[in-house]
Amino acid sequence: MAKKVVWTSIFTLVAIILQSTLLYRLAPYEAVPDLALGILVYSAYMNSAMTGQFSGFFSGLFLDFLSAAPLGLNTLIRTIIGAAIGRISGTFFPDALFFPMALCAGATILKAAMLFLLHLLFREAAPFYSLYDMTFWMELLLNTLSAPFLFALLRLFKPLLIGKEEI
Repeated sequence: MAKKVVWTSIFTLVAIILQSTLLYRLAPYEAVPDLALGILVYSAYMNSAMTGQFSGFFSGLFLDFLSAAPLGLNTLIRTIIGAAIGRISGTFFPDALFFPMALCAGATILKAAMLFLLHLLFREAAPFYSLYDMTFWMELLLNTLSAPFLFALLRLFKPLLIGKEEI
């Protein structure tokens, strides 16, 4: 499990750097596809809830350190998403197109819902998505449309991201 978490964390760190530098410059409505979330979803679904939790924890920690978000906000959200996606691991037979799209869309909606709940508890500290703003809808669209391509790319690295017992 440690190898899977380390490699998922490395891929996530590269994705965070890529999405905060290059993709941010190309972003419509200041929305970039959350590639790190897509990598977390792939790793959690292909492995288990425990791998998803650890991968979510470390990817959220990286994101917290590299962003202006309060320390622990992304860590909490991504740990919960990793655990939730990992819990449904192996329950469906994934196809190459619609299943990755559904998983990433669900993870994006779950992320937005948790940010909203945390905003209700901590008004000043926790940002949230407004449903009236195009940023959320563009991010949801970009995450959904980029998911099949991201999953296809990650399948090339299957020996690194998925343990032998799950292959």
